[in-house]
Amino acid sequence: MNPLDKIKLTNPIHLLAVGLGSGLSPKAPGTFGSIAAIPIWLLFYQLPDLYYGILLLIMTFAGIYICDKTAKDMGEHDHGSIVFDEFVGMWITLWLIPSFHWLWIVIAFLLFRLFDIWKPWPIGWFDRKVDGGVGIMIDDIWAGIFAAFCLWALGALYQLI
Repeated sequence: MNPLDKIKLTNPIHLLAVGLGSGLSPKAPGTFGSIAAIPIWLLFYQLPDLYYGILLLIMTFAGIYICDKTAKDMGEHDHGSIVFDEFVGMWITLWLIPSFHWLWIVIAFLLFRLFDIWKPWPIGWFDRKVDGGVGIMIDDIWAGIFAAFCLWALGALYQLI
């Protein structure tokens, strides 16, 4: 049986895990999930850093449960259609956006996708060694951290020029 046949979009946990349907794309579901995270980010990007950080923590812990439950229901660890981890990774990346401009959003997206696909150390290590919901989430969290740092550095460099 195809693991996707076990997904029920009427189940809110499954719906969130597949990024409101963005992860069901037959090609590049992680990319579509990352893109789908951006309009949702627009709803909370102006939060003060403290509240933004709290929201990220809540979404991270919720994501561990959501991704773990959906993976178990599908019978496959980290199926490509599970993209809630990409949502959180993108939101981490976008936290340090230098300014609200479409170009910075595109750069944030490209940096996050670069680290999420490339998986340099320790991202790749976490991806291979950690199981369950934590394993599904942790590599995207680290990809988001790497991308956010690069985005912040590019912003600082841009200010110097």
